[in-house]
Amino acid sequence: MKSVAGFERKLVEPSPQVDGKDVSLDEAIAAAARLIRESRLPIFGGLATDVEGVRAIMALAEKGGGIVDHALSDAQYRNFKVLQTSGWVMTTLTEARNRADLFIIAGSDVHKLHPRFFERIVCNEASMFSDNPPKRTVVFLGEGLDQSAVKGNRIGEVLTLPVKADRIGEVLDAMRALNKGATITGDTIGGLPRAAVEDLLERCKAASYGVVVWAPPSLGFANADLTVQAVSEFVKDINLTSRFAGLALGGNEGAVSAGAVCGWQSGFPLRVSFASGKPDYDSERYAMSRMLYAKEGDLLLWLASFTPDLSPPDTDIPMILLGTPSIKPARTPKVYIPVGTPGIDHAGIMVRVDNVVSLPLRKLRQSTLPCAADVLEKIEAAL
Repeated sequence: MKSVAGFERKLVEPSPQVDGKDVSLDEAIAAAARLIRESRLPIFGGLATDVEGVRAIMALAEKGGGIVDHALSDAQYRNFKVLQTSGWVMTTLTEARNRADLFIIAGSDVHKLHPRFFERIVCNEASMFSDNPPKRTVVFLGEGLDQSAVKGNRIGEVLTLPVKADRIGEVLDAMRALNKGATITGDTIGGLPRAAVEDLLERCKAASYGVVVWAPPSLGFANADLTVQAVSEFVKDINLTSRFAGLALGGNEGAVSAGAVCGWQSGFPLRVSFASGKPDYDSERYAMSRMLYAKEGDLLLWLASFTPDLSPPDTDIPMILLGTPSIKPARTPKVYIPVGTPGIDHAGIMVRVDNVVSLPLRKLRQSTLPCAADVLEKIEAAL
């Protein structure tokens, strides 16, 4: 559906604008450079672009002394905090597709966020390692999760454990304790019948290759990183006697690419400041949403090159907008430069949803829209 929406967008290629008036691209670039040069603390947000676009915005932020943060980093930090503090055992799409015999979907409406995941990874009938692969068990651990895509000859049992999302961690922690021989009293665990939790634990221990799948944007409740940590610690424990792994599905609006590029360019995940002339990391202090609310920045450069849905936040600080032609900001930006979409209007590279490999994107149509990386490099050169 995302692909259809993207290709059905009208081929409208508006002119760059300064204060709402059409100008040439060179004039818009000069105006953007002037705003960054005069800014005390610019914020570089959105970051919905490909690998080269993120590289360019990192270079611009370093030269302009600004702060970088992705629009969807709140969800990403549910993973980052766990990776930073305790680590995890993760698998890849290919490993899960070819080896897993048990999938646990943890509190995430995967079919809504990643419509082809079940079709391509869970329900595929072929396997790289067997002509007659065993059937798979799929467990939905959560309430109201879409199960419609789980079908086909490869699927054996489909189980539903309707636990509230913010109690999934409680269930997994109890399973860890039971696995270690601890005594847990009561007839229910996390609101589920005790027998159902014990049955799930036995299935995990018996699996030849189990995978717990989650999508960070679905875990939209307080302290959701603790749920991710509970998943990760459970996976580590089961790995002592069997083969188990986690699989976090990110990727909306280039979030995985942004986090990866920021990591290898600066040594830190998103929320990095270059105001001191070197990378300075603070996941709370440099959160874009907090900074805009507290009016700590005096300029926002917003980059959204995939969909018009990622509109910039409604803020009264001056804004430079690099966005798709149909994007509709709440306020007129000081500078607007329409940019093309990677994989449609120009070639590019994206980090895959499982954060493992980089995928090449081809140019699929003729367009005069510039790529974001080129625009950002020209702004940097004009500083």
